[in-house]
Amino acid sequence: MFNSVSSALAAVLLARCVLGTNLFVSHYSGKVYTLTYQPSSNGKNGTLSIDNSVAGCGNMPSWLTLDHTSKSLYCFDESSNSGVVSSFDVTGATPKLTGQAKTSGGDVHGWLYGGSDGQGFLSTAEYGESSISTYKLPLTSSSKALQKDTFTMSGKGPVPSRQDAPHPHSTITDPTGQYLIVPDLGADLIRIFSINATTGKLTTCTPAKAGAGDGPRHGVWWSPNDATVAGLMLYTVNELGNSVTGWQVSYPHSGCLSLTKTQTLSTYESGAPPSSTLPVKAAEVHVRGNFLYAANRNDQTFGSGQDSLVTYNISSAGVLDFVEATNAHAWYPRTFSVNQAGDMIAVGGQTSSNVAIIARNTVTGRLGSLLASIDVATPGTDGGEDGLSAVVWNMSSTMNLRLPVPAS
Repeated sequence: MFNSVSSALAAVLLARCVLGTNLFVSHYSGKVYTLTYQPSSNGKNGTLSIDNSVAGCGNMPSWLTLDHTSKSLYCFDESSNSGVVSSFDVTGATPKLTGQAKTSGGDVHGWLYGGSDGQGFLSTAEYGESSISTYKLPLTSSSKALQKDTFTMSGKGPVPSRQDAPHPHSTITDPTGQYLIVPDLGADLIRIFSINATTGKLTTCTPAKAGAGDGPRHGVWWSPNDATVAGLMLYTVNELGNSVTGWQVSYPHSGCLSLTKTQTLSTYESGAPPSSTLPVKAAEVHVRGNFLYAANRNDQTFGSGQDSLVTYNISSAGVLDFVEATNAHAWYPRTFSVNQAGDMIAVGGQTSSNVAIIARNTVTGRLGSLLASIDVATPGTDGGEDGLSAVVWNMSSTMNLRLPVPAS
């Protein structure tokens, strides 16, 4: 009897591993969760379940970055004054803490860079500290920042309540791995650093200037082909301006990468949020194929607690064209992730503290019906630093674009 039960249980678990898809989720209450999406037999919907949760990312886990090659999940802690950055091994059913370093706090995002494979070092954006820091990998209890660059500005920006100081909001490498890009919400700059892949040292380049009051938050790359950097574009989502900006990327024979602004489009078809009385803030941006997606927080376009995702078409020349706004099935969608197949998007609602799985048409790029949704831990408060903070598929399309280094 025992053997037959064990065999049946093993079969169920095996089927779950084969058919189910894991997602990793962080919550501002202090834990990282593993979820499984189970598609239905008819393919029209499915179910989400919470498998487990682990601590180890400080008191305010704010962001998750997954290294698909090493199966390592990096978690960043937004706790002020004293935080941590942590690494987890995600090869097993439950994430296992493998390393942790203390930080000066306020870490809202991070990215891998340098080394022989682009995974030798880790950069972090410290919003409240007006700084970025770097760490050599792997992380250990004795790890200390290799470099800390703190930024200043002469006066407040056009949005004084948010632009009282520089506020770096994310760090990403360019597709060649030679440069680190840092959108700075407070200073209206796209900061650029050249990378010494051996030492991890970052050298400051001339930044690109965003529009006054734009508040650039996150960035993503797009290329018309995968053989050259010709035609490469960077797109940034602007939290304060509720817009997306396209930047043409240039690699000169000497000197640093440079960015030239080509266009800025609203994250609303009409050009303005539905009501100026709402504290509306654009959040994250992703590219899949020739389509770009951005999230709007607190616009409640589709009803109470129902914010929007917007879709743009990308022309062969990198020009954006607004396609549609669709229901994010979440309130305050701070985070979203496209799966590897490109047929689903996982949306993380910060205030609603839910994960919603939405169908995506791989040909037209349009988003479809809600496939599943589940609440995770406790809901957040409207505009508060609580609730669900990040979501990423175990295998996703959000890995950084890789292109060959241009010939000098």
